[in-house]
Amino acid sequence: QKKSKKSSETLTFKRPEGMHREVYALLYSDKKDAPPLLPSDTTQGYRTVKAKLGSKKVRPWKWMPFTNPARKDGAMFYHWRRAAEEGKDYPFARFNKTVQVPVYSEQEYQMYLHDDAWTKAETDHLFDLARRFDLRFVVIHDRYDHQQFKKRSVEDLKERYYHICAKLANIRAAPGTDLKIPVFDAGHERRRKEQLERLYNRTPEQVAEEEYLIQELRKIETRKKEREKRTQDLQKLITAADTTTEQRRAERKAPKKKLPQKKETEKPAVPETAGIKFPDFKSAGVTLRSQRMKLPSSVGQKKIKALEQMLMELGVDLNPMPTEEIVQMFNELRSDLVLLYELKQAFANCEYELQMLRHRYEALAKAGSIGPLSVEGAHPDGQTGLGIEEGKGDTKDQIIDVVGAPLTPNSVRRKVVGAEQGALRSPTQMP
Repeated sequence: QKKSKKSSETLTFKRPEGMHREVYALLYSDKKDAPPLLPSDTTQGYRTVKAKLGSKKVRPWKWMPFTNPARKDGAMFYHWRRAAEEGKDYPFARFNKTVQVPVYSEQEYQMYLHDDAWTKAETDHLFDLARRFDLRFVVIHDRYDHQQFKKRSVEDLKERYYHICAKLANIRAAPGTDLKIPVFDAGHERRRKEQLERLYNRTPEQVAEEEYLIQELRKIETRKKEREKRTQDLQKLITAADTTTEQRRAERKAPKKKLPQKKETEKPAVPETAGIKFPDFKSAGVTLRSQRMKLPSSVGQKKIKALEQMLMELGVDLNPMPTEEIVQMFNELRSDLVLLYELKQAFANCEYELQMLRHRYEALAKAGSIGPLSVEGAHPDGQTGLGIEEGKGDTKDQIIDVVGAPLTPNSVRRKVVGAEQGALRSPTQMP
């Protein structure tokens, strides 16, 4: 007994730490044998297992007749089946599903189903075809007797059939029960087929025009999103400038001794685009004041050069003595200058877009595709406000959207603006 217990015990190998389960499973087989030195073919694994022929008796098969319940002519067929299944029903008979077409009496038809546009014989013919062809209305329309009865469309046949089904369901339903009444909208089905027919009958020119209009619509939506984004950025800059000014005024008016210690946490949130956000050195250890004067990496090289240029114009030293007050004032000054630079850039972009729109409008007015200008008012800078009136005649080359002009690089923009400012400043030259 002891020997049998020892032989029955199997060695268990623990998976090493850090090794995935899939990799560990590749090392050993189910018997925990060592991996073979040469590739070998075993019966275990994901291969298809061969049939294991045993010594059991084979189940007998028998050539026996059967009938299909779906057929009404009583045809007899033969096939091989196991002898144990003799006398059982045809196994595929469960797929013989039929549609339950309602049956109405003469009294119900005269009381509820009578219609002047349909006779009883024609209605009976419709329901007979519905039973024969399982509500396949295209086949029903093909087999319909159009010589004896009035010519009907597929929508007319559907509408008559479902109208009768809904009437019979309402009549025969018990009071207080929720009914699922089939509803068929014949008008909607006719309009859908008409639209589908028009879609298939389009010419290549109409298809190309539709694709062109879809592309133009996408461009308009893209330009609209860009304008909204630029408007939000400009609003953030204006809000940041107002918030910074109010904070400076409050700090100057309030005495330093009466300022609470938690003033920094109660400051209103300033947008990210407002000036420069200098990092706070809260880590332990020794730090220099000059480190707080370094510009963060989020400020680009273009802004840094513009900032240095503005400081040189103001006569401010780029590397002042880093005392506590000088560091604070120097950082505030640079933050305000960066905010001023961003506002100037946004103003230049808006002014450039306005000039581009005026030039495009002048070109369209000269071509005669749109009407004359209408003066609505005057801007504070002395320029007149322009309005566009629609032309009377329809032209083939109509501009769908003239609002969003793409921005060009600053170098190109300066050249264009410098060449065209002389013609734009005088309002007498406007058409």
